[in-house]
Amino acid sequence: MPENAVPLAASSVLVVLPAALVALFPGCPRQATLSAATVSEVIAALNTRWPGMRDRICDSRPAIRRHIHIFVDGERATLQTRLAQGAEVLVMTAISGG
Repeated sequence: MPENAVPLAASSVLVVLPAALVALFPGCPRQATLSAATVSEVIAALNTRWPGMRDRICDSRPAIRRHIHIFVDGERATLQTRLAQGAEVLVMTAISGG
């Protein structure tokens, strides 16, 4: 972190996960309350609780995988999206058909 950078304060946020992702991690609930300042920190916290979850949500760049969409309070988010106290972070899997 640069010398003059101010760390972001973590906020308590609600994370809602898709059933398809939860099914891969026994004991993982569909909703969890976490403390995080950014979407990236949410994913890190999820990975701490359920190892391997980061790899299901992010690729190696790191970036959110193409088939995963994350919304914060209804707005499309990136890993750098900052979170306000009480924000809702919705993780969705893309739906396709043919």
